[in-house]
Amino acid sequence: MQRDKIKPILFSIIKHTDSEELKRQLPKDVVSGVMVAVVALPLSIALAIASGVSPEQGLYTAIVAGFFIAFLGGSRVQISGPTAAFATIVAGIVATDGMDGLVAATVIAGVLLMLMGFFKLGSLIRFVPYTITTGFTAGIAVTLVIGQVKDFLGLAFPAGAPTVETMDKLQAVAQSIGTANWQAFVVGAVCLAILFAWPKVSERIPGSLVALIAGIALVSGFGMQVSTIGDLYVISSDLPEFRIPQLNVDLLADQLPNGITIAILAAIESLLSCVVADSMISSHHRSNMELVAQGVGNIGSVLFGGIPATGAIARTART
Repeated sequence: MQRDKIKPILFSIIKHTDSEELKRQLPKDVVSGVMVAVVALPLSIALAIASGVSPEQGLYTAIVAGFFIAFLGGSRVQISGPTAAFATIVAGIVATDGMDGLVAATVIAGVLLMLMGFFKLGSLIRFVPYTITTGFTAGIAVTLVIGQVKDFLGLAFPAGAPTVETMDKLQAVAQSIGTANWQAFVVGAVCLAILFAWPKVSERIPGSLVALIAGIALVSGFGMQVSTIGDLYVISSDLPEFRIPQLNVDLLADQLPNGITIAILAAIESLLSCVVADSMISSHHRSNMELVAQGVGNIGSVLFGGIPATGAIARTART
């Protein structure tokens, strides 16, 4: 198979793989798909909340973007969906420009990603210094940790307190530390400990699923006074609906910088995830096709009420 051909790798696999081998592989893929879905369910909800949008939007992203990118993608095992790398960026856009701004920025990013793929810019990933991606990822991790302190400690922020910027969140935490809920802290600490320790117990059962069940058991079994997702949000059970965005020239111009940021981040994270996945299965991805698929997936995601998506190394490794 030609390495960087602009053709979905799924089509090439079906064309060049023996039918008997496909029959043997299908049950394994179904099991892997179920495991990834189990991991993605709580993770997508959590990432949506961290991004400042409703929980179901994270699920819509995992469903719509995950399907389009897997179907059209350039990797054999890449799993895409909402990721932590986008959480702070999305939260900032939503806080300042609302969902219309996020939709416009994501559409721009999708178009740019497809152009990057068609112009065969995927190979440029090899020129990005590893220290840049490492530092950027570490910065995102610190930002996310600070953003989760409120719920981890069960704090009640003062009404109207600015909490968009990271330093504002730190200041609000310091001002509200007296409102800490020890029961929320216990639940959070137990779940966090499970996430760290469970891989030593079993690699087949996702630690996130075990932590989710343990948290539910603690709150329900002991009647702990902890806010649940149901207390804070109303999650719609409806299927995602196709919506034509209301875009205009001024809105697109305002969101161009955000769109470029999302496109570059999605390209880097997706292709790095592909590289890591290649090393795990001794394969080679089609970087340009992957960029095209990421573009289609991101546009499809926001048209069905989702948020930006990219390749997720944790879920990819689970396959």
